[in-house]
Amino acid sequence: MTLLLAGDTGGTKTILRLVEVSPDFKLKTIYEERYPSQDFPDLVPMVKQFIAEAGKSTAQEVTPEKACFAIAGPVTNNTAKLTNLAWFLDGERLQEDLGIARVSLINDFAAVGYGILGLTKEDVFTLQAGKPNPEAPVGIIGAGTGLGQGFLVKQGDIYQVFASEGGHSDFAPRNELEFQLLKYLMDKHDIQRVSVERVVSGLGIAAIYQFLRDRRSRVADRKMQRESPDIAQMIRSWEEQAGQTEKSVDPGAVIGTAALEKRDRISEQTMQIFIEAYGAEAGNLALKLLPHGGLYVAGGIAPKILPLLQEGSFLLNFTQKGRMRSILTEIPVHIILNSQVGLIGAAISAARL
Repeated sequence: MTLLLAGDTGGTKTILRLVEVSPDFKLKTIYEERYPSQDFPDLVPMVKQFIAEAGKSTAQEVTPEKACFAIAGPVTNNTAKLTNLAWFLDGERLQEDLGIARVSLINDFAAVGYGILGLTKEDVFTLQAGKPNPEAPVGIIGAGTGLGQGFLVKQGDIYQVFASEGGHSDFAPRNELEFQLLKYLMDKHDIQRVSVERVVSGLGIAAIYQFLRDRRSRVADRKMQRESPDIAQMIRSWEEQAGQTEKSVDPGAVIGTAALEKRDRISEQTMQIFIEAYGAEAGNLALKLLPHGGLYVAGGIAPKILPLLQEGSFLLNFTQKGRMRSILTEIPVHIILNSQVGLIGAAISAARL
């Protein structure tokens, strides 16, 4: 048996997992712990504390042979600067300081790609069964803080995982309201183009809500819905905290919950626009990859709004591609429910080192 160390490292929290891998590459979790990232000056003291705690818990000497850490930020030549944390990580330095033979750093969305290979049936919800082809590419799209996109390609008996920056491609409005949204965002931010990430993400949900709210104040149409006072207050509190690292309100969660509970019409309309744009962008990615191995919807938002995704507008806009509709109806579409898919992926990546 080989001991592996897997980590999911972000600006707010880091989850570390000690994993035992058998000769036939089956993974078994031995110990897991979560740490506030800001409590440590670097990853090294955190890992050393984790290994000591794992040793006490398992009553055995813990010596990982290989480690892989999924990083919330770009990774170049096995080095990474975290987006929201003053850490600079270098795989070679970590190997030396931790006494681990092989240490790999991978982007957190690449880790999601590897994690797909370790999911069970209970970890996914199938939105569209399609006609799966296990030899075809697999696509990944995930709205969270930003919009991640990537893909897997099968080479022999294994999959190679590739990240992309597709979330920064242009937002393409498809109706009059979305054209107004595009113009609103360009004017608000004084920019010449709008990326799809500005619409399909947690901050995108907030931006759509602001657009609908501000549009109502400009348009003399009494049929347009008023803001619910409690939602309006929470959004204003979030706006007042602009520029602060820590905020007391998550606007995407507030709006999504209100829409699920059907207690705020602007929130409901916001999520409708968000889901339509999400489905359309997922369809765009599917057209480029033809992922008959499956298109997986990752990220923290999708599982929380699953009932809204099931209502139909996501798939309608996913397949609404003119003459290409028949192709897209054959692509399997899955929602990832397991929030630790990135940690699973880090362990799988470590096992491959």
